[in-house]
Amino acid sequence: MSDTKPPLRVLFCMGVNQNFMDGTPDEMKAVWGAFVAMMQGIKRLPGVTVLGNLDDDRIMVGPSVAFPWTTYVLADVPDYDTVTAACNLFRVTPVGDGPYTLWKYMRVEARIGRELVIPD
Repeated sequence: MSDTKPPLRVLFCMGVNQNFMDGTPDEMKAVWGAFVAMMQGIKRLPGVTVLGNLDDDRIMVGPSVAFPWTTYVLADVPDYDTVTAACNLFRVTPVGDGPYTLWKYMRVEARIGRELVIPD
């Protein structure tokens, strides 16, 4: 018997908020740069395997405060602390050279479950 725990299957639900919508084009560009850095940060967390993503930006216009979200990332994550670290990237990822971090412009909600194994 293996002592290895299966990874958590996590759906990171992300939405832009009104601060992003009210931003200048330069501010929006800086937010995009911070978003890319945050996504790379999730991918680089130890034990994280990003399985895929889905982006609603072409069919959803305006801020997203709840479902439906602007974008989703599905990942296998080793433990709850790593899920927390991924969400924390919104708090610590700077936007441009200004005083703000990504969570001024975006929000995240993590849905945690397990892989659904369908028998053959």
